[in-house]
Amino acid sequence: MTDLIIPLAHALSDPTRLAILARLRQGEQCVCTLTDLLDAGQSRLSFHLKVLKDAGLIAGRREGRWSYYRLCPEVVFEAAARIAALAAPVSAARTRTSTVATTARTDAARCA
Repeated sequence: MTDLIIPLAHALSDPTRLAILARLRQGEQCVCTLTDLLDAGQSRLSFHLKVLKDAGLIAGRREGRWSYYRLCPEVVFEAAARIAALAAPVSAARTRTSTVATTARTDAARCA
């Protein structure tokens, strides 16, 4: 279970990435808009977007020369469930994590 939490924890451990997620809560955003809103250089922003995408927290698409990103809330819910499971007794954590993970995987497939 921890091997799934590590990339999520890494993705959530940076203030810039948290700011990106906060902006994406408002809906899909173009990279050019995020660059302006976050006052970040394009290369720096691209690095952070890749970390978030690799963790499964966001999904992207290209339209011509523009790239757009959106939040994958199902993965955020799965991450929260996995973190909460760390504090639960072993038998309860397995049941809860298994149920949430199965649902989140199905939902995340739609996000990608």
